[in-house]
Amino acid sequence: MLKTRILTALAMLTAFLAALFYLPAIFWAVLLLGVTVTAAREWARLGHFTVRQTILYLILTTLLGGELLFLVSEAVAVDPGSTAMIWLYVVSTLFWLLLVPILLRINSPIQNSGLFMLLGWLVLLPTCLALYQLRAIDPWLLLGFMGVIWVSDSTAYFAGRAYGKHKLAPRISPGKTWEGVAGALCGVLVYALAWLYLLDEGNLLITWQVPLLFVLTMLGIMGDLFESLLKRHAGVKDSGNILPGHGGILDRIDALTSTLPVAAMAVILIYSTEL
Repeated sequence: MLKTRILTALAMLTAFLAALFYLPAIFWAVLLLGVTVTAAREWARLGHFTVRQTILYLILTTLLGGELLFLVSEAVAVDPGSTAMIWLYVVSTLFWLLLVPILLRINSPIQNSGLFMLLGWLVLLPTCLALYQLRAIDPWLLLGFMGVIWVSDSTAYFAGRAYGKHKLAPRISPGKTWEGVAGALCGVLVYALAWLYLLDEGNLLITWQVPLLFVLTMLGIMGDLFESLLKRHAGVKDSGNILPGHGGILDRIDALTSTLPVAAMAVILIYSTEL
């Protein structure tokens, strides 16, 4: 299992980096839409949708995602830092900061299929657009924000294994501990300082780098917990089985869904002050 997991991770990383730096924008958009629709299929599974509901959801997700990607591609072709989609990033930020903590505290299954569909779009569509726009701004910037999650996950895992005693959310994800959270914050602090060292002196991100990455770290943990909550309610271990050794698409992007829209919003707002 470990060998399969490592091989799959290496294959995914290689394919992602090749797409990130070499795919033309149109094919990057097609790739993102394909991943989003696949994740929507897994979301339908977590919501126990009927076959008819699943088909309808996939069709609507394809249409909505395609239209939004077309609009953002038109906007960033003129200005990569365009504010055209900032409204969606703001909605996503409010969702993660205000609604998700309530859902985690209530810890009750969402029975209404229509509401579950809407929540899926709030999770998936802003992430898809953030991946497109952040790449248009700077592929290295997108990779840097994704690196926050990779560093956070790794350091949280090792800190939790070594020192974990106090459970973070035992009813949702028993393996997570407050010691793991502390390890994640320490790891991200080192990562943020290294990133600061590489930034040009006049880069506006310098002022906001450390607090922004700390916020993204905490949101990433929240995204992970939210998907764990949904899987627990659905009675499944993984959201899917498309990735050998890793589960489904949602299992791999859970923390990204809660961080990338916020990162995109922050970058757009920070750089808009230059104008």
